Amino acid sequence: MDATQVDSYLHRIGAMRTERPTVEALRELQLRHLRTVPFENLSIHLGEDIALEEQALHDKIVRARRGGFCYEVNGLFAALLTALGFEVQLLQARVYGSEALGIPYDHLALRVTTADSTGPWLVDVGFGAHSHYPLDLTARGDQADPGGTFRIAEAPYGDLDVFKDGEPEFRLDLRPRALADFAAGCWWHRTSPESNFTRSLVCSRLTSEGRVTLSGRKLVTTVSGNRHERELATDPEVLAAYREHFAITLDHCPEPALFPPPAPAASGGGGMPDGGCG
Repeated sequence: MDATQVDSYLHRIGAMRTERPTVEALRELQLRHLRTVPFENLSIHLGEDIALEEQALHDKIVRARRGGFCYEVNGLFAALLTALGFEVQLLQARVYGSEALGIPYDHLALRVTTADSTGPWLVDVGFGAHSHYPLDLTARGDQADPGGTFRIAEAPYGDLDVFKDGEPEFRLDLRPRALADFAAGCWWHRTSPESNFTRSLVCSRLTSEGRVTLSGRKLVTTVSGNRHERELATDPEVLAAYREHFAITLDHCPEPALFPPPAPAASGGGGMPDGGCG
């Protein structure tokens, strides 16, 4: 990522270029990203290609001012952090369903090392309703965050389990990966009738007061812990909601692919705000 791309990315999320890659800078970048770039799977239902390549992701997320799911937003955020001097490794994870873990390469998360001898940190801007700030990968007790109480625990074979409010979210494999390694998982989530992403439509963003989510035609806003739901009856209402809440302009409404409704035990996919994590 060159200097021009870095500057345009920082402008997209309303952040300044960091002087040093410190944990304070990392916290600020993660929060600004979560409040600006939506977690969304619209491309699947708009018939758009999803290319796990840096230039394609920059064109979509920065130039076109869209969002994406874990492989896209965490993949590009890793490139930004690397360009700013952070040491970043891509990690694969399997998301917990109600009965079992999801597929390998179900989720992409980041291990980030800063220049101030803290961490390493678990950074994730692609798991929907997750932590607002980086989590300490070395800590084994509770970690308080505005998004909940998180805990990282040892798991078999050297993996780590990540919990939120006492419930397991995903199992993290600590071996470094390349972005291309996630192509098969991305393809599965784009095409499989068993994927939550092919059977449901979501666009969600953290706000300063809570969260806003457009799930199909249901608009869900959470303000200071109070949840409000409203069904949008017409296409113009849906398109206006995308513009107002996510700054996304579409010429027609995306519609979920014609697959059966999601099963309760369906797994994976990097989190689905207001629709269950995998």
